[in-house]
Amino acid sequence: MKILLAVVLAAALAQHAGADPGPMLRVEFSNPSLTPSNWSLVLRSDGSAHFHAERGSVPVANTDRMEPAIVDRDVWLTADFTARVFETVRHHNLLRDGRCESHLKVAFQGWKKLSYSGPEGTGGCEFNYSKDKDIQGLGDALVGVASTIVEGARVELLWQYDPLGLDHALEFIQQGARDGRLQQVCAIRPLLEKLESDPAVMERVRRRAQQLLSEAGK
Repeated sequence: MKILLAVVLAAALAQHAGADPGPMLRVEFSNPSLTPSNWSLVLRSDGSAHFHAERGSVPVANTDRMEPAIVDRDVWLTADFTARVFETVRHHNLLRDGRCESHLKVAFQGWKKLSYSGPEGTGGCEFNYSKDKDIQGLGDALVGVASTIVEGARVELLWQYDPLGLDHALEFIQQGARDGRLQQVCAIRPLLEKLESDPAVMERVRRRAQQLLSEAGK
């Protein structure tokens, strides 16, 4: 009986290890004039994602804020947002034609490279600016998610080295969430929960964290 149970368990583990991870979208961004200059976000259809960013070569002296050298973490995005992302990709034939870039003379916003893989196939494209409003909107939304995660990493630095700067930093996140520059505040939910319950930080900081948490899933 024990041998049979072990065989069944081993088979189940092997099946799980080889299971199809499902649809996945990888986003790679690069702009050497920004901080961070490079980042990537791998998003799966269940809302789980992994983010990695590197500060780049912009001199620290040229910035007036604490900048994390590397940000590398798992995050969760809302079901509605995730569904819209994958619906956009499917609506555009999984990005198979590769024609996202407008080739218009517009300001450089940073290269966004999208790579999709899933049971339907694969596809991808790269663009600075797209004339297709859905693709451009998708790029802007994903940049907004990345900006939220990076701002969260900056808040962590302030919490450790300059707690008096937390109020201004959270105010910036609130404003960015309202005007759309920052999206998916749920990506920094664990950080906000810790701030909300930390009696060592200012009451106003805890209140801002609470307000952000109340809107994080919207």
